[in-house]
Amino acid sequence: MKRTIFTDEHQLFREGFQQFVQKEMVPNNDRWEAEGIISRDIFEKAGENGFLGIDLPEEYGGSGVKDYRFNQIMGEEFDLAGVAAAGSGLGLHNDICIPYFKEYCNDDQKKRWMPGLTDGSLITAIAMSEPGTGSDLASITTTAVKDGETYILNGAKTFISNGINSDLVIVAAKTDLQAGHRGISLLIVEREMQGFERGRNLEKIGRHSQDTAELFFTDVRVPAENLLGEENKGFYYMMFNLPQERLNIAISAVAGTQYAFDLTLEYVKERQAFGQPIGSFQNTRFKMAEIATELELTWAFIDKCVLAHNLKNLTADEAAMAKWWATELQKRAIDQCLQFFGGYGYMDEYPISRLWRDGRVQSIYGGTTEIMKEIVKILAMRLRSMNKEITKH
Repeated sequence: MKRTIFTDEHQLFREGFQQFVQKEMVPNNDRWEAEGIISRDIFEKAGENGFLGIDLPEEYGGSGVKDYRFNQIMGEEFDLAGVAAAGSGLGLHNDICIPYFKEYCNDDQKKRWMPGLTDGSLITAIAMSEPGTGSDLASITTTAVKDGETYILNGAKTFISNGINSDLVIVAAKTDLQAGHRGISLLIVEREMQGFERGRNLEKIGRHSQDTAELFFTDVRVPAENLLGEENKGFYYMMFNLPQERLNIAISAVAGTQYAFDLTLEYVKERQAFGQPIGSFQNTRFKMAEIATELELTWAFIDKCVLAHNLKNLTADEAAMAKWWATELQKRAIDQCLQFFGGYGYMDEYPISRLWRDGRVQSIYGGTTEIMKEIVKILAMRLRSMNKEITKH
C-alpha cells in the first residue's frame, strides 16, 4: 500500500539523503563495526550536507523546518540501507539531544552551542541511566551541589550512546536531594571539564559501531551558565521529550523489519530445497504473509503518530504503543527471517545476522517493553473509566 504522508519535497529530500548514506556511510560500515565506533567526521559531513539540526533556526545553521517527517525519513533510510547502528549516533544527536537544546537553551547558550550542533563539530549525548536505576529516573544518585557560580557534579552513568564521541553531554543530576524527581536538573558537561572521565567503550551483543560508554563525574565544576532550562525541572523536561525518542526508535524498528523482510523475500525465491524454492512451501508463504501484513499495519500507525507529532498531539501513551509494537515486531519478524536463511543466517557474512543482533536492544533502551505496557495500561484504565461514565448517562 502506498504511503500518503510524504510530499514531492520529502521525496527529493529522501533521494538526497539516500545518496549521502550510500556514499559516506555504506562503504565505511564494516570498518566502523570492527572499530566499535563511527568516525567523528561523519557528523561533519552530515552537517555540511544540511542533515543535522534541520529544525534549528537558520541563524545557527539549521533550516528552521518544523516537520518531523524529514527526521523520519533519515531514521528510515539508515535502517533500509543496513547502517542502523552507525546511523543511530546521528539519530541520537538529531532526534533526542538537539530537542533539549532547542527547547531549553537561553540566548547565550544558543550562540555558544547551536552552530556546532548543526555543523557537526559538537557531538551530543544524554546521560540518564545509572548502574542500578534503569528506567527509574526518580532514583538517580548523581548529584550537583550549588557552590557559588558553579555546580559540583558527582556520580556515574552507564549505557550512554555517543559516550566516546560526544563533546556535550546532557547530564541528569539531583540538585535538591530531598525532592525526589522534583529535584532533578539538567547540566551540560563539556568534553574537557576536569573530573569528567569516560570509561571503556562497552562491548555489546550488537550495534557494534555505536559507541556506548560509562561516564564518571568526580567533583566536576560545571558553570551555572551550563544549566539547561530551570533548576529542578529536569524530570519534566525528560518526560516531555521521551515521546519523540520513543517514536524515533519505533521508526527505526519498522524500517529495520522492512529491510529484513525484503532481504528474506529475495532469498526464499532463490534458495532451493528438495528441488524447489523454499518460498514455494506453504509454511514459508504463510509466515511471510504474516510479516507483510504486520508491516503494513505498523507503517500506517507510525505514520499516523508522526503526523500527530507534527501537530503536537502525540501523547505519551501513543508513543509507548508505537515503540512497544514496532520493536516487538522487529524481534519476532527478524527471528523468523533468520530461520529461513538456515545455517547461513547465523553467519556474519549475511546481513540478516547483523539485523538480528542489532535489533534486539530496541525493546530495551528508551524504556523497556514492560514499561511501555505500564504506560499504555494507564491509558486503558482511563478509557474504561470514561466508558463507565458514559454508561451512567
